[in-house]
Amino acid sequence: MKDFAGKIAFITGGASGAGLGQAQIFSEAGMKVVIADVRQDHLDEAMAYFKSKGAEAHAIKLDVTDREAFAAAADEVEKIYGAPPDLLVLTAGVNVFGPAEASTYDDFDWVVGVCFGGVVNGLITFVPRMIKAGKGGHIASTVSWGAFGAGPSTAPYSAAKAAVLNLLESYFVSLKPYGIGVTAVCPANINSKIYEAAIKTRPEKFKNTGYNVSEDTQKLLASIHKNGMDPRVLAQWLKEGIENEQFLVVPYPSGPRMVEIALSRFVDYASPEGMKRLEEKQKQPPTEEEIRHNNEREGYDVSARRTAPQPPAGSRVDVGFAKARKDLDWIDPRKKYN
Repeated sequence: MKDFAGKIAFITGGASGAGLGQAQIFSEAGMKVVIADVRQDHLDEAMAYFKSKGAEAHAIKLDVTDREAFAAAADEVEKIYGAPPDLLVLTAGVNVFGPAEASTYDDFDWVVGVCFGGVVNGLITFVPRMIKAGKGGHIASTVSWGAFGAGPSTAPYSAAKAAVLNLLESYFVSLKPYGIGVTAVCPANINSKIYEAAIKTRPEKFKNTGYNVSEDTQKLLASIHKNGMDPRVLAQWLKEGIENEQFLVVPYPSGPRMVEIALSRFVDYASPEGMKRLEEKQKQPPTEEEIRHNNEREGYDVSARRTAPQPPAGSRVDVGFAKARKDLDWIDPRKKYN
């Protein structure tokens, strides 16, 4: 897709963070933008923005785990604009941090339900409509850099994102005969308010978490996200990827090399010799290239010689960020917040 003017975009999570950046960039490209979001306050703020710009936009309150609501949203788009979207962007996501072994069913049901289930629901709802419309089009999803690596403190999120990446590749291959392209954009740290979900929008039925989550941990997470990529910059990377019919967009100058390094571990995993090689690598300090890539992903000056992102205030230990609840008696005490 190279011509966006006059076409319809439907964006989940479109009222804040990465989704709002996408809505702004595609609106500026001339698209009619439908923003779907679970939070009414964010929808109201986003619509006020588009109204001030004189842009054509429509808001739909949507829980992406609700399939009936998704179908109703699709009907609403066709009623208002006379056709299904030309561009479907599935961005809604949530995350929470804690040791993998402390995860509960609720942690998985909530995070995987939104991050993977929300994408499945979007695809099942809209793909048949887009095919029947016969206009071609494009589908994209904000996956995550987390799809490329283990998530010892983000197990449900990283697993869901890896699943989304694989799923999108399947659709990338399958939808070619219909003239529908597919793109997965995989950023790391984004300047967004995704951290609010663990406190403000996590459903009561999924409240039983094994992680230490508090106002203090989320404030610390907010301070880290402030260093992240601007959502409009991320959206511009996505737009260019769509224009280039590119499946995978890793939105950094070193993106292809980052992927190469991240996936090389599987070569080591696949043999006894490789496992020994991997063990030796892990004993070595990070290379300058690895430090540069890490800082690039986290939003720090890529010339800085840091081994890890440094939050501007407080520490992860002080507030128990990414720790387990203290009452879980099977968790290593070093991984619990006491």
